[in-house]
Amino acid sequence: MNLYVGNLSWGVDDDLLKDFFQKYGDVTEARVITDRETGRSRGFGFVEMPDEAAKKAIAEGDGIELDGRPLKINEAKPREPRPRRY
Repeated sequence: MNLYVGNLSWGVDDDLLKDFFQKYGDVTEARVITDRETGRSRGFGFVEMPDEAAKKAIAEGDGIELDGRPLKINEAKPREPRPRRY
């Protein structure tokens, strides 16, 4: 299951995000989304993990602080198709 993780502080990187979620189960991938131009975190990321571990992470981890900010964790929704820019 792919999880959306919001309200990340600027100091959270992929490794810290992965370490936080490993207490709930095996983490396949953890990725903090960054701005293309500045390289700075956009304040959210995605974590891929097995369904049972993901459900546990949502139930127990939503609202827990990481690096001073309460996390918002829920199941990631598929990306909406956007019109092409010309």
